[in-house]
Amino acid sequence: MASRAEVAADKRQQILDAAVRVFARQGFHSTRVSDVADEAGVAYGLVYHYFRSKDQILNELFTERWSLLLAAIEGTDGGTPPRERLAAVAGFIFDSYRHDPDLMKVIIVEVTRAANSFGRIHLPEIRKAYELIAGIVAEGQAQGAFRDDVDAMFASMSFYGAIEQQLTGWIFDVMPSGGSDFDGAKELIVETICGGLEVR
Repeated sequence: MASRAEVAADKRQQILDAAVRVFARQGFHSTRVSDVADEAGVAYGLVYHYFRSKDQILNELFTERWSLLLAAIEGTDGGTPPRERLAAVAGFIFDSYRHDPDLMKVIIVEVTRAANSFGRIHLPEIRKAYELIAGIVAEGQAQGAFRDDVDAMFASMSFYGAIEQQLTGWIFDVMPSGGSDFDGAKELIVETICGGLEVR
């Protein structure tokens, strides 16, 4: 029999999962807490039992997923070539979209691209990802694998920006997103950015 803490954790996750679906379908600003409650199949007041507001729900969705991205970047093996490490980062992000497109849509549209609201609140976390990627680029420059006349942070933002733009194309159905498209996009982005960085 599940403990009270386990039941509470399951109910909380049920609300978060419902919020992802509603935010992705309606947009964060058009969503009411009652919409999340209806989607989750719970009483309106129960949402407020676990979350102060829909803003807190979005904050938690972003923080949880972004912390996994930061861990994935930090977890790339420093002993492998920088190109392979960047490919692993791109692969993690594209696999995240492949497995949970609604959540990635919410993060991209409602947070990282929302420069005047949630994006600004989460700038430190977003910048941390850029800095970690820039660190991989800088290591490649120190090893002589990458050109040293390109600023590492500029390369990092170009790399992540290309990935985010690809995700946006999938989110708004302006680019094909079948099974092979994910791997093909990863290879093209890595080739475009790393190919431009590599020493001739």
